[in-house]
Amino acid sequence: MKRAIPRHIGIIMDGNGRWAEMRGLPRFEGHKRGVERAREIIDAAGTVGVDAVSLYAFSIENWKRPEDEIKVIMGLLESTLKNQLESFMNGGVRFRVIGNRERLSPNIREIIELTEQATAANRRLTAQFAISYGGRDEIIRAVKRALRERLDPERLDDALFSDLLDTAGIPDPDLIIRTSGEQRISNFLTWQSAYAEFFFTDTLWPDFTPEEFLEAIHDFQMRDRRFGKVKGGVR
Repeated sequence: MKRAIPRHIGIIMDGNGRWAEMRGLPRFEGHKRGVERAREIIDAAGTVGVDAVSLYAFSIENWKRPEDEIKVIMGLLESTLKNQLESFMNGGVRFRVIGNRERLSPNIREIIELTEQATAANRRLTAQFAISYGGRDEIIRAVKRALRERLDPERLDDALFSDLLDTAGIPDPDLIIRTSGEQRISNFLTWQSAYAEFFFTDTLWPDFTPEEFLEAIHDFQMRDRRFGKVKGGVR
């Protein structure tokens, strides 16, 4: 029997800093290597037929990091977006950003919007980057939007609330991968991950190869997803 490929995979890309420190390198080198790894995993996801990947690039809590490190990460983000548009177009990748954009610089917000617009018609794969993102923050912003739009509380259900979130239009993740040995979701896709399967690996993100990515998918395919039911569809 042919096993289903997960439609949407979320990835908590953890371990860049530790990877660099273990090698006596500045943390920036870990983030730089992490960007290169992200490109490879996006390519691998598109090759095997995944519809969407969500990459946890910078959490809203990461704003508490040292100012110098934040500056480096934002500079790397800006240069990556400028350099990757051609790759996104050639690969049929639709680029999206989820998260609270208010704290991002106007320049980075402009680059994000231009890249989103340029790739909007691409259909091979959607690559969502969670930047300045937190699941609780996303839910609070969705509630505020519902209040502003004066939605009828009686109409509010799972589907309507999902449409208020940053990920509107993207199916909930089937699989969430976290690297570096930590076993928590760290405020990532809090609402959307209710029925996701999880794959934890000790591998640091810069060392997470496309081969291990495929292993995670294979592990997912071996699981029996019941969504609260028992076999045969009976509760």
